[in-house]
Amino acid sequence: MTDSADTILEQALELSEIERAIVAEKLLFSLENPKLNIEDIWAKEADARVDAYHKGDIESISAEEVFARYRNR
Repeated sequence: MTDSADTILEQALELSEIERAIVAEKLLFSLENPKLNIEDIWAKEADARVDAYHKGDIESISAEEVFARYRNR
């Protein structure tokens, strides 16, 4: 790796876990399709999920149930 790449990596490793995950996701995505914006992709995914819910293709669960499930881990 170049010196600048090493410096960037060192700085990235100092980020919080969630920040590192975001950086990793954006780097990986840039290799697959640099023209698309990750926010646009998530917006399309969210719209598709809402449409599927309205059509009855997927069900929802309450936030309380989700939090209870992960509280017990």
